[in-house]
Amino acid sequence: MAKKDYYEVLGLKKGASEQDIKRAYKRLASKHHPDKNQGSKEAEEKFKEIQEAYEVLGDSEKRAMYDQYGHQAFEQGGFGGAGGGFGGFGGGGFGGFEDIFSEMFGGGFGGGSGRRQRVVRGDDLRYDIEITLEEAVKGVKKDIRIQTLAECDTCHGSGAEKGSKVETCPHCHGSGRIRRQQGFFMTEATCPHCHGTGKKIEKPCHTCHGDGRVHKTKNLSVTIPAGVDTGNQLRLSGEGAAGENGAPAGDLYVVIHVREHEIFERDGSNLYCEVPISFTMAALGGEIEVPTLDGKLKLKIPAETQTGKLFRVRGKGVVSARGGYAGDLICRVVVETPVSLNEEQKALLRQLEESLEGKSHHRPQQEGFLDSVKKFFSNLGK
Repeated sequence: MAKKDYYEVLGLKKGASEQDIKRAYKRLASKHHPDKNQGSKEAEEKFKEIQEAYEVLGDSEKRAMYDQYGHQAFEQGGFGGAGGGFGGFGGGGFGGFEDIFSEMFGGGFGGGSGRRQRVVRGDDLRYDIEITLEEAVKGVKKDIRIQTLAECDTCHGSGAEKGSKVETCPHCHGSGRIRRQQGFFMTEATCPHCHGTGKKIEKPCHTCHGDGRVHKTKNLSVTIPAGVDTGNQLRLSGEGAAGENGAPAGDLYVVIHVREHEIFERDGSNLYCEVPISFTMAALGGEIEVPTLDGKLKLKIPAETQTGKLFRVRGKGVVSARGGYAGDLICRVVVETPVSLNEEQKALLRQLEESLEGKSHHRPQQEGFLDSVKKFFSNLGK
């Protein structure tokens, strides 16, 4: 079976920069790493392909050979002689792999070179919270409850009973990882003896069973600043899951969701609302009360106001969480047609209609529309 093009494996085009190659490798290796895809043979094979591609493209000399000769450059001895595999490349095993995986997974590859205990930062957690528009605009403090992994109070994260001996795992030498060479490939997996802890515990803690962490419900108080909107995130540093072997805890991300309001609709820093007015007020003008988040205010409606007209009230919107000036409140008036009329009221309206008949200056929009319709059909007939 023909090998895939190394650039294709990393999702790159020939001529990609060293930074692009390294970035692509880190992203793909993290996605297909065996630790994140337990039991997936497909992910394991993909991970091997990614390793092989980066070992060549991540080295300028090997990349130059590959660009010129393709996969043949590594056949029948290739770099470092026949059967040398990855270990023969430059005499340094994986070379740059260890540095990259140290960045991604919190520790180097296992085996003889990794003598330090494997330390893995705790997972980040997410909490979705729903608040009212008023709370989003003015800010609020909320108490929340999360389920998380916390340091065991009995063993204080060591995983061992008090007085019990804790030694470095003799199989992975404290790294929590085991490396195995299978022909051309070098594979890495969690140490089956210490299960990735890098430790050999004489007597595991009876509370956490040697993990050093326990599931716990945590109560937190979250201060939500004024001006937040749906989709904004608050990061609470160190409030995520506890790390392994005393590593730092992850962070907690609180994601904001602003509940739909029955009066106002928000768009950035502006607030919008619809204000119904009577037919009489629209025709004659007047003054009405409109709501704001700070209380009521009076809005003057000029005579001959039409449905859909917008009135802007400066500074009655929202101040962004980033600061600056407050937005505006924008009121859209809607002329309400009278309903449930009695006979007397209907008669009065008919009298009004008769008095307006034939006087286009009273209804300029209607007359303009009718003129446009006549012109449209006249053009169709040509």
